[in-house]
Amino acid sequence: MGTPTEIYEKLKKGIRREWKIAFLTAFLLGLLIHLPIMTSDIPNHDGLDSMYFDQNMITSGRWFLTVACGFSSYFTLPWLIGVLGLLFLSCTAAALTELLELKRTWNIVLVSGLLVSFPALASTFAYVFTLDGYMLALFLAVLSVLLTKKYKYGFAAGAVCLAFSLGTYQAYLPFAILLCIYSILICMMESGSVKEKIKAILNYLYMGVLGGGLYLVILRILLKVQGKELASYQGINGMSTGNAAQSAGLLATVKEMYIDFVTFSLKGNVVFNNFFSGAALLLLAAVAVFVLCRLCFLRKWWKNPLFFVIIGLLALGVPIATNIILVISPDVTYHLLMRYQWVVYPILLLAFCERYAGEGKPVPFVQWGLLCAGVVMVFNYSVMDNIAYSNLQKKYEKTYAYCIRLLDRIEQTEGYYQGIPVAMIGVVSDSEYPSTDITGEVTGGMIGIGGDSLLYTGANYQAFMKHYLGATLNFVDPEVMTEIYYSEEYMEMDSFPGPDSTRVVDGVLYVKTENADRD
Repeated sequence: MGTPTEIYEKLKKGIRREWKIAFLTAFLLGLLIHLPIMTSDIPNHDGLDSMYFDQNMITSGRWFLTVACGFSSYFTLPWLIGVLGLLFLSCTAAALTELLELKRTWNIVLVSGLLVSFPALASTFAYVFTLDGYMLALFLAVLSVLLTKKYKYGFAAGAVCLAFSLGTYQAYLPFAILLCIYSILICMMESGSVKEKIKAILNYLYMGVLGGGLYLVILRILLKVQGKELASYQGINGMSTGNAAQSAGLLATVKEMYIDFVTFSLKGNVVFNNFFSGAALLLLAAVAVFVLCRLCFLRKWWKNPLFFVIIGLLALGVPIATNIILVISPDVTYHLLMRYQWVVYPILLLAFCERYAGEGKPVPFVQWGLLCAGVVMVFNYSVMDNIAYSNLQKKYEKTYAYCIRLLDRIEQTEGYYQGIPVAMIGVVSDSEYPSTDITGEVTGGMIGIGGDSLLYTGANYQAFMKHYLGATLNFVDPEVMTEIYYSEEYMEMDSFPGPDSTRVVDGVLYVKTENADRD
């Protein structure tokens, strides 16, 4: 073993220029975009209950998450977690650059920029307590494909990476699948024997099957060791038996995958949410279609029926690959954290056009179109992210002001004493407090960031007042609260800030915050 200096020099020589550009672009641009949330202690509703969380999510199938998040401790430390998350994401950008064989500096910058600006990452930052673990999972997912492509028996190492990625967060499986599909297509388009191409395709298949199998084996062993079972949350308990899709009906599941793909892509208000982002995506798609058609005529693919079969299979298969999570768990609540894979599409279009735009006579329109579309998308997504962070800050301020007033009312209620049982549902009355959020058109699809309040349950109130107001309230059990909620005394009360919104009944402090005119 050499000295640290010698090892450093060897590593330095082995790091390619393209990797450095991708890494530095992702890290520095990531800091610029996400600095507002990294330097603030702004929780969302889930973050209130995760100020300290050991991330033992094995009942959700995430058996490696507790290790992946352990590097930053289990406390919510936005700056430290954010920096670690961006480091993992920067490694992902470098791995993507190598996998997609990007050479042009401006294209590497655009691909890295899309990776760190796509709104799914902003939603993940809203759940900052688990961000570093999720970004490590994304890196492992991309690394699994890269290792499979680059090395003769890389599928074995790739399978290990995929298993640990799934064991951290299963939602990045589509990311890896889409990269595999692209790599297979490029392999088929390049020169080489049929035997070599079949072997390359099988390697990706081996990686996926071995990785998924290893993930399930480790999951079952650890579940047995800890004496636990998979939870029903998000339908994850159907995963280990492999009958999740069958229980929902395979045809119904496939139909839902296509519907969801089209609906989110066109109406999800995330992939594009204004004229500029829509125009940029259309321009990028138009350039890619031009390059493909030109390539088709230059290589005379149009004479080969197989070309049209592949195009048809892609059109049918890509939505399924993108929404493969619906096969694993058809009843999942499919929110934005689980849709990061949509950023793969503009990234792959940029990579495809760079690779093949040089064939034949150069067309300046192609490079200018790619550059303009990419810059507009990165800038638009960055603005979108910061609008969301601004609203999250306002949500916190509104919640803080609201809870100060509510806590004062609680403590002024006749019969109140420290430790008195408190009965509260937890919602905020939208008749007494109508919406003031002005970002809904931008943040409507960004879970954990939109809306006016951080408070959705009694537990949210309890955690917010404990961590940010220094007040410990003794909330009654949910079963007891259900009985109180339908009691005559509770139903007759006003909603806060009404004069009769708090009262002590039989030694329990009733606090009513929801709509007064409920059925």
